[in-house]
Parts: sequence; structure tokens; C-alpha cells
Amino acid sequence: MVRIGPMASPKSELDRRALTAGLGAAALVPIWPVSGAAQGRPTLTLQAKPGTLALQPGGTAAPVWSLHGPDLTFKRGDTAEIAFANELPVPVVLNWRGMDGIPAHSPLMTRAPLASGGKATLQLPLRHAGTLLCDSGLLGDAQAQPVRARPLIVRETEPVAIDRDEVLLIEDWRARPDGTVIAPGIDPKNTLPVHTINGQNSIDLSARVNERIRLRVISGCQRSVVAIKLEGLDVWVMAIDGQPSEPFQARNGALVLAPGGRVDTFIDVTMPAGTTSAILLHDGKEARPIGKLVVSSEPPVRAAPLPPAPPLPSNGLPERIELKSATRIDLPLGGPPGDWIRPASFSANAPPAFRARKGRTAVLALTNRAATATVFHLYGHHFRLLDRLDDGWKPFWLDGLAIEPGQTQRIAFVAEHPGSYLIESVATDWAAPRLVRWYAVE
Repeated sequence: MVRIGPMASPKSELDRRALTAGLGAAALVPIWPVSGAAQGRPTLTLQAKPGTLALQPGGTAAPVWSLHGPDLTFKRGDTAEIAFANELPVPVVLNWRGMDGIPAHSPLMTRAPLASGGKATLQLPLRHAGTLLCDSGLLGDAQAQPVRARPLIVRETEPVAIDRDEVLLIEDWRARPDGTVIAPGIDPKNTLPVHTINGQNSIDLSARVNERIRLRVISGCQRSVVAIKLEGLDVWVMAIDGQPSEPFQARNGALVLAPGGRVDTFIDVTMPAGTTSAILLHDGKEARPIGKLVVSSEPPVRAAPLPPAPPLPSNGLPERIELKSATRIDLPLGGPPGDWIRPASFSANAPPAFRARKGRTAVLALTNRAATATVFHLYGHHFRLLDRLDDGWKPFWLDGLAIEPGQTQRIAFVAEHPGSYLIESVATDWAAPRLVRWYAVE
């Protein structure tokens, strides 16, 4: 794991190891408006149904499965009411990645897959602000088509000093010579890796001098660990996996994301008009441009850049974690499946991987026994990545972590939310199966 200091990003290096290592407030004028109240908000309709995606400019659009509907943008404290319809020929279960402590919507535990043709109304209490992800790929291995994810944005109730809020959703695909794509869990022989950004091959962003942009960078990738680099820009990390962090500068303007990972950044545009900054994607083998940011010739937003941004408002996660009396669990990943099973075969009647007492700290020792990097996800709670000697933790929260072969990482979380939740493990190999177990907070 890369050692993190105040000026180094936990997701900043571009080599293979780092790609998978897991990786004056009063003077600010409130710029970004607070969104409207939850009362009277209409029910949003979300449909899982067939769609298409153009992977090559001018090429034939590839059939994919998607979640169709309006933007999922809310305010902290809202209750999102969503009418969900499954128009696919297979069952679908929605995973609201980053949404802590809602056992009623725990996928495969209390929330069963919705059958083809089925409809359901979901009520999601949005207690935390942040960048989340609505993912329908939990049952997606080896299906007829790969599935796309949808960003879920929950804005802060307090004003945040930004001029614009942009989402960059990165997704990975394996394309056949005829332009069609295969789902994960299938041998990718005779396919090529392709990445898209916001469903396109590339994206162009325009900005004005002295403008501050909040970039919410999201990995909707199925298996790839990727780095996004913004050349020539000072990129300040403000939140990771939907939870505020101590602000720090991403080294070389690069962000490393495991599948499902999210990083919120602030970028102050201080270059002169006409300047172009490349947006690069690195997949561990090579970097390629996937977009650019161009400084427009319009007048500056303000006469001088904004002062350094204060931390984002806290969501109330504990500032300290008691490690001395923690429950400690060894949890091997990779290797023979053993108790880890595919989601399609999951049963909540199986014994849990561990049980945690409400209010107590749980420390998990995650050892990757696989021959390739493996991504671990904890549902229901965010966790801290511990230092090597268990004498402290990194200054950010995570809900997912990539672990190198043969490596052990220790994580800790306070078991705040009673209920039953999944844990997930998947190797960074397109053909590898997604595997799950569960844990209980009692």
C-alpha cells in the first residue's frame, strides 16, 4: 500500500502495483445552491431494459443492458422514492453502492432479485451526502449482455463553494471484432478491452479562468482498476467512496479507482484562456487520451482564484475508532472458493462470514490468495484502511479496496447499523467470477 502523506493521493500512482493498491472558510461565498426539499418530490421511474452503446466513432452500436430513467440527484435528508421496473429477460437486483445502514435494501439478503416483468417501489433514506453508484451487475456474470451503472448524487445541505458539478463515469467493456460486447465472467478470448467515459469514447469539458469545478469521478468498471490523470491541473481530493476526506492534492493529478470506486475532486482553473489539459486513462498497461478540458476565451468567472477549499461537511462517521477491544477476523480472498459463492447461488441461510456486536469495532485481515489483484467490497458500512502496525489509519473512508496477490490489508469499521449485509470479492480478471458472503451486526 502506498504511504499517504498530506500531499499524496491514496489513488495516485500509475504503475501496476499502485493501480491495485487500493488504493479560510468564512471568506467563501456560497456558490452551489442547495437543492429543493424532499416534500412533494415526484416518484422517479427507473427501468432495467435493453439499450445500445457506441464503442467506436462511427461504428455499430453494441447491445447492452441499462438502467433507464432521469438523473438520480437528491439532497441529504431526502427519501428517494423510485418505481423500479425490470424489462429484462433475467432477474435483477439493485445495489446502491456507498449507501450505509439500510438493511431493508440489502441486496440478496432482505431485497430479493426482481423477476423479469416485475415492478417494485423503493424508498431510500439518504442520510449521507456524497457520490454513490446504482449498480445492477451483481447477477450479471455470464449473462447475455453486460450491464451499465448509474451515478447517484446526494448533495450536501450546506453550501459548497464550487461553480460547477460534473460527473465522469468510467466503464470497461470487452468487444468482439463485430462490435458486440460480452458480459464479465466469460472468457474474453478474441476480444479487445474498451473504456468509455459518460457512455462516449471521449469527452470535452470547457471551463473559464478562475472557475472551480467539482469532478465526481466514478468507476463503473466490471473488473478493471484504472487511473484517470488530468494533465497540468492541481487536483484536490475532497471525498472518496462517497465520504469526505481530509483534502489533499492528488500526485501528478492522477486518481486510481477500483471497480465501484468514486473520488470527488475540486479543480481550480488558473491557466490562461486557450489552454488545453488532456484527460488520460491508464489501465495498467498504457495511457490513452479519453478527453480534454479547454479553458475558454470567455471572461474569467472572478478576478482571482478562490481560496483553498475547507473540507466537505461531515456525514457524521466517527472521528476515531477504538482498536484495542476490536473483534478481529481473518478473511481470506481468492484461492479455492470455499465459503465464497456466486451471487446466483447465494442463500441467506448459509453461515455468516462473521458477526459483529453493535457499537463495537471490527478489524478484518484481508489476505489475497489469488494470483491476481482482488477487489473487496464491504456493504452497509464504510471502513478505514489501517496502517501496517495497526497504530492508525489513512485519513479517508472506503467501501472497496484492491489488494495485490499475496498481500494482507487490515481494515476497521464501527458496526453502527444492525442488520445483515453482503461482502464481495472479485479478481481483476474479466473471466473471474464475482463471489459473495455475508456478515451480521447484532
